[in-house]
Amino acid sequence: MAEPATNGVSVQLDAVRFDYGEMAMNFDIFIESGSITAIIGPSGSGKSTLLNLIAGFERPVGGLVRIGDLDVTALPPSQRPVSMVFQDNNLFAHLDVVSNVGLGRRSNLKLSQTDQADIQAAIQKVGLTGKERRKPEALSGGERQRVAIARALVRNRPVLLLDEAFASLGPALRHEMLDLIGDLHKETGMTIIMVTHHPDDALYLPSTLLFVENGHIAASGPAKDLLSNGGPSLLRNYLGSKESEL
Repeated sequence: MAEPATNGVSVQLDAVRFDYGEMAMNFDIFIESGSITAIIGPSGSGKSTLLNLIAGFERPVGGLVRIGDLDVTALPPSQRPVSMVFQDNNLFAHLDVVSNVGLGRRSNLKLSQTDQADIQAAIQKVGLTGKERRKPEALSGGERQRVAIARALVRNRPVLLLDEAFASLGPALRHEMLDLIGDLHKETGMTIIMVTHHPDDALYLPSTLLFVENGHIAASGPAKDLLSNGGPSLLRNYLGSKESEL
């Protein structure tokens, strides 16, 4: 298999401005290469928008987006060195596991022997060996997300974005997916940025935490510090409101 990206790259939003309806969003952040970053915050605060600005699905009205040494502000998603996994996994129901993963390498599925070897290795890496010919309807929710992760892996990009990718899974399956992400991070050194509604996800992996509120980064730092009893009051208030929803 072609070697995966062995090192992540940094991600920077430099005075990025984006208008979402009546909300003016402003992001100024630097994410270190090879780190794991978790993004949490209230619904509608701008978490997914922040991820979409990095991926290129949204364009800022001001400021710069840099990935590594590259200014990607004007680049379309396909030209950015990122892969993205969504909550709904975006699998094609009529395609089997191999073909769904293969789309990450060739959109026309005209796959070389090297491509096929890389796809098989990615399938093995995410624990789906033996299920290559199954279609999404024959897979569990966790297995479908594993397919989406394998597809991201064969893209061989240094930055992996996860937009509430495990939100629909129960706690046990969610932790299983986080274990997989942790193992892939150790193996590849990629930069991982994940939006989550579950603050404990940020503690499950050694993460930097970004707390987004009203379209800006209201707090940032090591997750274990920010989510402790001595963390910022605005975060404690948010965590208290989350507990009251349960």
